[in-house]
Amino acid sequence: MSLEVVLFYAFAALAIGSALLVVSLKNLARALFLFFIVLFAIAGLYLFALADFVAITQILIYVGGVLILMIFAFMLSNKELLADLQNTSKQFLSLPNWQAALLAIGFVLVMGYGIYEWQGFTPDWITTNLRNGAIISPSDNTINEIGYKFITQYVLAFEVISIFLLMVLIGAAHLSRKESQQ
Repeated sequence: MSLEVVLFYAFAALAIGSALLVVSLKNLARALFLFFIVLFAIAGLYLFALADFVAITQILIYVGGVLILMIFAFMLSNKELLADLQNTSKQFLSLPNWQAALLAIGFVLVMGYGIYEWQGFTPDWITTNLRNGAIISPSDNTINEIGYKFITQYVLAFEVISIFLLMVLIGAAHLSRKESQQ
């Protein structure tokens, strides 16, 4: 089995497994952090579809913007559920620590396998595309042209998104402030 197939199935299993846990968990904080993993796994699957711009956009906007604001809004507004996270088991090998250890071991194994397999190796799909001439030409829709469209044609959409993110942050700050008791 090639490295591409292993990585594809690893990203797919990570996305599906984390998504199932997101919808089944009752603890909102853990669900938000698992949603973080789902978004990264989907970005990895976008890379396999040769949609590198969509993968980078997914990481920058959804993971870097929306999800972080959701986590801040949760942390600022819902102190009771956050206290529930702190009251979990303090034992070294409790269930969440086992999950983290298995995930870390899996990442180390995939990285080790990748380093071992990719030393001086060009994947078959790259050499096949180079032989067939299926490469991106400067006249194609490159990231440079997409960037120009974002700055000119789609600037209104970016402004609306920035106002949306500002409203989420203001809402989180409003929910977290303490009202004076009268």
